[in-house]
Amino acid sequence: MDSETTRPLRVVVVGGGFGGLRVAKGLARDKRFSVTLLDRRNHHLFQPLLYQVATASLSPAQIAVPIRSILARASNVEVRLAEVTGIDLKSKVVQSDQGDFAYDRLVLACGAQHSYFGHEEWEPFAPGLKTLEQATEIRRRILSAFEAAENAENPAHRRKFQTFVVVGAGPTGVELAGTLGEINRFTISRDYRRVDSHDTRVFLVEAGPRILTPFSEKLATHAVRDLESLGVSVLLNTRVMSADKDGVMIVRGAAEPERIEAATVLWAAGVQPSQLNTRLDGHLDRQGRVVVGADLSLAGHSDVFVIGDQAHFADPSGKPLPGVAPVAMQQGRHLVKNLKREASGLAREPFRYLDKGQMATIGRSRALVEFGGLRLTGWLAWVAWLFIHIYYLIDFRNRVAVFFEWGWSYLTFRRGARLILSREWRSFRKPSAHP
Repeated sequence: MDSETTRPLRVVVVGGGFGGLRVAKGLARDKRFSVTLLDRRNHHLFQPLLYQVATASLSPAQIAVPIRSILARASNVEVRLAEVTGIDLKSKVVQSDQGDFAYDRLVLACGAQHSYFGHEEWEPFAPGLKTLEQATEIRRRILSAFEAAENAENPAHRRKFQTFVVVGAGPTGVELAGTLGEINRFTISRDYRRVDSHDTRVFLVEAGPRILTPFSEKLATHAVRDLESLGVSVLLNTRVMSADKDGVMIVRGAAEPERIEAATVLWAAGVQPSQLNTRLDGHLDRQGRVVVGADLSLAGHSDVFVIGDQAHFADPSGKPLPGVAPVAMQQGRHLVKNLKREASGLAREPFRYLDKGQMATIGRSRALVEFGGLRLTGWLAWVAWLFIHIYYLIDFRNRVAVFFEWGWSYLTFRRGARLILSREWRSFRKPSAHP
């Protein structure tokens, strides 16, 4: 502790998402701390709007900001592009592909990735939606499917290209399915001459008995009606048995398995925390999240904190907090407060989560908002959803750009980011046989 009092406290933050960035920004310009933020990507991503990139409404730069630019004025914060490979809790060292980083306090905020429940071999055929790379790949697949339908001469092939399957009916799945229905009805029908929008099929597949389980049953039922009005077929109590390049095999309840031929399958069925959790000396819950104490620290290691999607923190009823952005942001803010209290010789305080409600959008003028006893649907809920999401965007320029992009899309039903980007970047794909 003597060494800690003669130099700034070394705080290593792993992850530049909502939680990690809150910690780094909260400790910025406080000379009592020397902060190193590690992330394998150079940008902070506003994940709640990622599906808007995947469905060609927004461009990637509108929902992502370089981490360095966010923290450029914080002289006590260093940003390193590095992938963490391990943690030596005994030696207090974070191991990465760019070397080792010693710490006095460690904050793990690595977030989560999608889960295929043991069937990772399905990923090439059914991409998830957690990164910009995945969003632009989904956009490519959606737009390419409509282009292929325009070119198809065989009716069966055209029907396959105009069939979309979204697996998982949480907020992300509902938003994807609803937007696909909206694109087909209001955008594609205007721009394509040979594609009949009435032939497009969008399936939302959910293994459980209802969609949007975090919401009340009344709002979930309202969401089903909104989805069906956009042409989305909601399949409840339906499990995916397999996925391949030609579609999915499903089974509804106790019925016989059946096949949906689809060129585009999107995965929104589940998430799992960072694999880094398995290398920590802590108790994991069934989902693989690290169980943390009242101050968000790892059991037996008071100098290590786990927040956001990586952590299992139980509310007063014993139920773990959901993996949503407000949880990570509040935990990041609270951790900053406790670190500053420690630096002032005060004791840490327990974390308490303030539930600010939840919201999801289904399409243009269709959304759900639930806060305590307040429940909103329709246009008013959509306006609330729009302004809240714009407010929480990190960069002011992004807020302005997104506001005008949405306004333009609302008035014209057009999407400004409908670019199909090839995965091939080379001009010369095959080496020449001649010098």
